Amino acid sequence: MDNNSKLDLSIIPKELRLLLEIMKAETKDIIKSSKQEFISEIDWELFLQLARHHRVYPVIYSKLINIDKRLIPKNVMQSLYQAYQKNTFQMLYLSGEMEQISKLFTENQINLLYLKGPVIAADLYGDISLRTSKDLDILIPIDSLEKAEKILLSIGYEKEVVPNILNEWKWRFHHVVYYHPKKNIELEIHWRLQPCPLTEPKFNELWERKRKGTITSYPVYFLGKEDLFLYLVSHGARHGWFRLRWLLDIDQMIRKGLNLDEINILLNKYQNRHIVGQALILASELLNTPIKADLKKLSEGNDSKKLAQNTIYFIKETETLANIMSTKYYKRYLFSLLSSGQKFFYSLILFYPSSSDAKILSLPKSFHLLYFPLRPLLWAWRKTRKT
Repeated sequence: MDNNSKLDLSIIPKELRLLLEIMKAETKDIIKSSKQEFISEIDWELFLQLARHHRVYPVIYSKLINIDKRLIPKNVMQSLYQAYQKNTFQMLYLSGEMEQISKLFTENQINLLYLKGPVIAADLYGDISLRTSKDLDILIPIDSLEKAEKILLSIGYEKEVVPNILNEWKWRFHHVVYYHPKKNIELEIHWRLQPCPLTEPKFNELWERKRKGTITSYPVYFLGKEDLFLYLVSHGARHGWFRLRWLLDIDQMIRKGLNLDEINILLNKYQNRHIVGQALILASELLNTPIKADLKKLSEGNDSKKLAQNTIYFIKETETLANIMSTKYYKRYLFSLLSSGQKFFYSLILFYPSSSDAKILSLPKSFHLLYFPLRPLLWAWRKTRKT
């Protein structure tokens, strides 16, 4: 990246800097002698907290086992090893469930694409133990939702309650969560890659470009390379890149190589060039990701740099996503990701009734249309009660 893309990283704590140094190291000589004095000042509890928060402890452990054992406290290495081992078992466990769900859905004529999970870990890292995943994310056509729900309920999954006033779920949400209490597995069924008003390919387009996983005996399908790249970029950007694991995914994909012509076609169609630039700047600055000249052009422009700089505030924190999303800073940031057309559509959605209106004024279903004219009054009432 050119000097104009340099980010201000002064607010990043030294423990996070060390985490980044380890993540971007390409040789066994991760911690050079010049860094050893710096290491002696590290708050190792905070270091472990950051490694867990950013979900990068498998990669951190796999690199630290190759260095001088005297540099890292024994209890730190033990904690990392325990987390690494637990994650390995979790990924194997999810692999089995992933295969079972694929078989059930396919037998019932439901096409499905995995968005994250073990199949993505194997593709990006070549080893499912090097990436974490707390659940399985699946994309299916919207007209298959009812059939998918019947299947999941029949095998013991329970559905999370989804607020629904005048079919608001189609506008305000892009997935529904199912949980299996006996297996302790969470499953997200998506009918969109991202929430409205972000534009994206139709399911059939994604299905045509799908790839087949290599870690199961029964066929498991996931997104094509460029589709996965743009999905991970959009997902990371929408969440403010508050977990470095997502940025590490981007680093892996860039190092493996991408078809820039295909990416440009998709970028021109779906208006998300600026967030790709954001991801490239962050990956280059924080992880030393090598960005080739043709790909580097996507990061040119002040919009991408400004978006990248704004995420440093989220990256340095250890807050939960729910806490981050409740801040005004995050809401302004999220709005800044949208194109002009998307901002207009987003504004229109604000006028659509929501379940929060029903909490203030409960109306019979036959009178739900009244929420449209009442929404401004109900919105004002909520704001008044908050102040």
